Amino acid sequence: PSFVKLDVSDLPELLAAFSLGPVYGIVVTFLKNLLFSVLHGTSSAYVGELFNFVMGSVFSFSAGYIYSRNKSRKGALIGAVVGAALMAVLSVPFNYLLVYPAYVVCYGLPLDAIIGMYQAILPSSDSLIKCLTIFNMPFTFFKGMLDVVLCFLIYKPLSPLLHK
Repeated sequence: PSFVKLDVSDLPELLAAFSLGPVYGIVVTFLKNLLFSVLHGTSSAYVGELFNFVMGSVFSFSAGYIYSRNKSRKGALIGAVVGAALMAVLSVPFNYLLVYPAYVVCYGLPLDAIIGMYQAILPSSDSLIKCLTIFNMPFTFFKGMLDVVLCFLIYKPLSPLLHK
């Protein structure tokens, strides 16, 4: 579906959570979504932006919290992987109970049409929960892990700037 996008927009909040603490990860997540909304408006009646804020907050807060308890490379890795996993797992009930029903109401897009977008990839995807479990959950985890890899590549060189 066109509203499922691969990006690295959670990277700044992960950097903030590691360098300043978990609450700052949430603050950066909020600012990122606010700035995006002001500059680009919304194509999802703000449902996508709100969902992005919630998932980004889960990711950055959990990663930053675990890292704050064990300030080591291993603590950062464990925190980031746990954050990505939580984001992926929680995306299923949030999408199922809130986001996709909101898309149906806001866009008048029938749920069958949404499922049809997934069936173009895998014809046996015949229910929303199946689509979310087979596609969205692994996709969300992969997206989070991409941010983790990039964070690990750039955190150390940026560290002197982030801690000033």
